[in-house]
Amino acid sequence: MKIIALYSIKGGVGKTAACVNLAYLSTNQLMPTLLCDLDPQGSSTFYFRIQPKPKYNSRKFLKGGKRIDKAIRGTDFRRLDLLPADLSYRNLDIQLNDFSKSRRRLKRLLGELKGRYDYIFLDCPPNITLVSENVFVAADVILVPLIPTTLSIMTYRKLIQIFEEAGLDAGKLHPFLSMVESRKLMHRQTIREILAAKINPLNGCIPYSADVEKMGLYRAPLTHYRPGFKGGMAFSRLWSEIKSNILKAPSHGH
Repeated sequence: MKIIALYSIKGGVGKTAACVNLAYLSTNQLMPTLLCDLDPQGSSTFYFRIQPKPKYNSRKFLKGGKRIDKAIRGTDFRRLDLLPADLSYRNLDIQLNDFSKSRRRLKRLLGELKGRYDYIFLDCPPNITLVSENVFVAADVILVPLIPTTLSIMTYRKLIQIFEEAGLDAGKLHPFLSMVESRKLMHRQTIREILAAKINPLNGCIPYSADVEKMGLYRAPLTHYRPGFKGGMAFSRLWSEIKSNILKAPSHGH
């Protein structure tokens, strides 16, 4: 089982769209995939037309065990399950402090699902908190979407610094270009800056696309309802690269 986080310090970078589409693309494996929505906004949960079960909340999530089993919902797509988010997840940081080894709580909770899923995808809230630290510890791979702007370069360098100062393995971090508009001179220039800065993004990049934005209307992965369109093909290429170049490599230590 591999745990793959979609994480960014910044919001509005295409994180959830990537998480939903990559999770869907992963379901051609023999065992199912779980998408765990950790963002209290619940965008992944919305895309799959799912509501959390009554009385489910962040406290029950953190207690784990059968509470998580009961909360997991099947989606409309074969072999793809969802652990939905709830607005109470905004309290996760406060509640995590109630547990011993609070930075490793998420790793422990997800470890209970080992053997049931090939992949667990984490749709993470855009901030740096105790929840983020749990993600950094639990994930085998952390995919970081970068919009081609100078601010994105700065925030990614800050993320690397955070890992180094905390003694975490920055080798888990794998940036990829997101919401790219190749007609924009600024985007083309910034991509050259990113390459010159040796940030080394993955080759697969996700274009800015109206089709991706329409996921909110269709409430389904773009790779399901428009697989041959530009955005859907970009997600497919990105997933192929991740499988070939990252997931087959030896996993990083936690």
